[in-house]
Parts: sequence; C-alpha cells; structure tokens
Amino acid sequence: MFSEAKGIYGIIKSPIVSEKSTKLGAWRKYAFYVDLKTNKIEIKKALEKLYKVKVAKINSLILKGKTKRLRFNQPGKTVSRKKVIVTLKPGFEIKLS
Repeated sequence: MFSEAKGIYGIIKSPIVSEKSTKLGAWRKYAFYVDLKTNKIEIKKALEKLYKVKVAKINSLILKGKTKRLRFNQPGKTVSRKKVIVTLKPGFEIKLS
C-alpha cells in the first residue's frame, strides 16, 4: 500500500479550495497539494482510503518555488509544491466544504 512512515496525512497535505478548483467539481475533478516524493499510485490509494471514493485518473504537476525578496532586499525562495488534479469515477464525489 503506502508507507506507514508517511501515512495518509503525510501524503495528502490539503485540498485546494479556490474559485477555479471548485468549478472543476462539476466534472468530478478535485485538486490537492501532496508530498513532493509521492507517486500517483500512493496518492490514489491514500485518496480512496481517506474519502472512500474510486479514482479514475490523476494528473500531477510540480509547482517550482519562486525567488522573492525578503526584508532588507535579501533574496529568499518560496517552497516547491506538488499539485494533483484527481478525476473520480461516475457516482462519486467529495464534499470539501
């Protein structure tokens, strides 16, 4: 299954609740931030266990951290994240509110 060291909440960080991602719910698609080192199989098993749904497809992308200026114009960097868009099989949905 997935590694016991990570656990479900170590794999799935948080759902993305934005205007764009909530519109995807009409097509049974949901967006989540996940751990950078997980693969699609681990993500699928964690989502199916956590929300009790059947996953049809997973699209993943890595959002690279951007260089920003911090206080006193010192360079800094935001964190890199992995985002997945999950498509569920017909008849399943996730309540995120």
